[in-house]
Amino acid sequence: MEMKVKQNVSPLRRRITLDAVDKALIAVVQGGLPLCERPFAAIAQQVGLDEQIVIHRLQHLQDQGAIKRFGVVVRHHELGYQANAMVVFDIADEQVAQLGRCIGKFEYVTLCYRRPRVLPDWPYNLFCMIHGKDRDAVLLHIQELMQRCGLQEVPHAVLFSKRRFKQRGAVYRASQQRPASVEA
Repeated sequence: MEMKVKQNVSPLRRRITLDAVDKALIAVVQGGLPLCERPFAAIAQQVGLDEQIVIHRLQHLQDQGAIKRFGVVVRHHELGYQANAMVVFDIADEQVAQLGRCIGKFEYVTLCYRRPRVLPDWPYNLFCMIHGKDRDAVLLHIQELMQRCGLQEVPHAVLFSKRRFKQRGAVYRASQQRPASVEA
């Protein structure tokens, strides 16, 4: 297997070169594991490998940091979580890392990341997604988060979702098929 790792870089930031087998495995598993008795055997059959080789290669990709974990994409609306909001903050640049870590510790925060400001129209640089059973629950979560992270005086905006058009896990290696047409 061909691997290129930058030296003196944290394990979470090193660059990994994937060979054709790694790419094929990632393309298959990024859509989720097959729901069957032996999912890795099903993947092995799909990519033309032995089940144990698939397990070994996926474990290696996980050990190298190319795959963080295997999990499920939960459709929150179907589980009764009817409200979610993207909360955006205008944080001093030197405080973003510290406050991002603080925000990320809350179990109801599903995403937290830094983005560049687009001045003068968009001053916000720290984003987080919060889910709750209803709008009031989300607002209580936001209030708690802001108090515990010391964000009460920080400019922010709360953007509640109105309609879900799509929800899925991320796709990093798109298939060769594209939609026949896209209409707005």
